[in-house]
Amino acid sequence: MESLASLLSQAQSDVAAASDLSQLQSLKVQYFGKKGQITALLQQLGALTPELRKTQGQAIHAVQTHIQACMEEKHQQLQAEALDAQLRLEQIDITAPARQVISPGSLHPITLIRARLETYFTNLGFVLAEGPEVESEYHNFSALNHPPHHPARSDTDTFYLNDAYLLRTQTSPVQIRSMLQWAPPLRLVAIGKVFRRDSSVRHTPMFHQIEGLVIDEHINFSHLKGILYDFLTWFFNQSDVKLRFRPSFFPFTEPSAEVDIQCRQCAGKGCRVCSNSGWLEILGCGMVHPSVLEAGKVDTERYRGYAFGMGLERLAMLYLGIPDIRALYENDLSFHSQFPSQ
Repeated sequence: MESLASLLSQAQSDVAAASDLSQLQSLKVQYFGKKGQITALLQQLGALTPELRKTQGQAIHAVQTHIQACMEEKHQQLQAEALDAQLRLEQIDITAPARQVISPGSLHPITLIRARLETYFTNLGFVLAEGPEVESEYHNFSALNHPPHHPARSDTDTFYLNDAYLLRTQTSPVQIRSMLQWAPPLRLVAIGKVFRRDSSVRHTPMFHQIEGLVIDEHINFSHLKGILYDFLTWFFNQSDVKLRFRPSFFPFTEPSAEVDIQCRQCAGKGCRVCSNSGWLEILGCGMVHPSVLEAGKVDTERYRGYAFGMGLERLAMLYLGIPDIRALYENDLSFHSQFPSQ
């Protein structure tokens, strides 16, 4: 019995001296592990007589229970002390300046380009006009002088919702809606999303387009060329910007032209972006077709007009030096962070 009393006293002393949970765990192994002191005493009970086994077993279990209670109490104490130490270490000084944990981000390249366009044209007195993205076939095609057999009307080129409505393929329907809403003279630009069945290095099924329309008396093609030269010179901040006008055909303008700009990716030497031609088509333009003016209830004997349209993605590629248009929509933050908000 003296040995049990001595064992209990030693255990209580060891537990009281434990300074952390790891030391306490070591004591549990020392006393109750496979080779622990209490375990060894219990294993010796088999060699005793039944009477001694009973009394000695009760005494050992009493010591075991007492030591376990001491260890549990010490465990709770050490656990509380460890938590207090962690809280003191992780406490927050609410008087300290806040740390910036969220990056400021930046505007999307298309948003940057759109802001530049709006700045230029509104400073010239153009009105920003809007129209629906789900458009009627009449406003998108018929009123813009597209004949029934025109390839753009095919469902291989256009996203149809039903026989009468579609996702607009251009912002030109805004011209018709504006002519029907306001009397000339008109000076407006329409900026927004358009949709076509196309996907490549230079095309996406959804893209952004800006269309300009000017209707007034005595308007001629020289006015159109003048504003396009001025705009592109300003946009690229380049006095010697190289342009070329090529005769073309659009149902809603006559005469019509496509405007090319020297490829800024390769400086006209030829690359995959410009199909090795050294030039990139940047916009289409022309004098508004009389049939379109008539669809907009404009007096063609008194008024004439010009129109132009260009893609914002194409402008972004040229202005920011982006080689692949699809990079604009891949949601790569490392790509977008290259263009800080201006």
